[in-house]
Amino acid sequence: MLLVMFIELRPDDPRPVYRQIVDEVQREVAVGVLKAGDALPAARQLATELKLNPNTVQHAYRTLAREGIVKVRKGLGTFVTAAPKEGRPRGAVIARQIAERALRDAFRHGLLASDLMRALEEIAPKVRRP
Repeated sequence: MLLVMFIELRPDDPRPVYRQIVDEVQREVAVGVLKAGDALPAARQLATELKLNPNTVQHAYRTLAREGIVKVRKGLGTFVTAAPKEGRPRGAVIARQIAERALRDAFRHGLLASDLMRALEEIAPKVRRP
């Protein structure tokens, strides 16, 4: 099943564009938007949609395959795998990515890491899990 992917690329993000794509796909897998067996768009199609060089998307797909998030099937496409090859659970990887983004945003607003930690500790009990 081919799904529409919602990939947000940020020009002010210090991560390379291919890594932003990798992180967004990992996030979509972690939250259940993408499931095992789902097909990713063809690299050229995604490159066109994101207005990128196809090589950038290919680099992201190769990285996702190396990390065990997707499997490339020659002539068929790129598909989400059932489980990652990496030792760390996906949840830990996604949590780190979210924390890094939040910390970069906090720094851009002149906040310290300790400010962000306090805010998280304060709001965590109040926020409901979906």
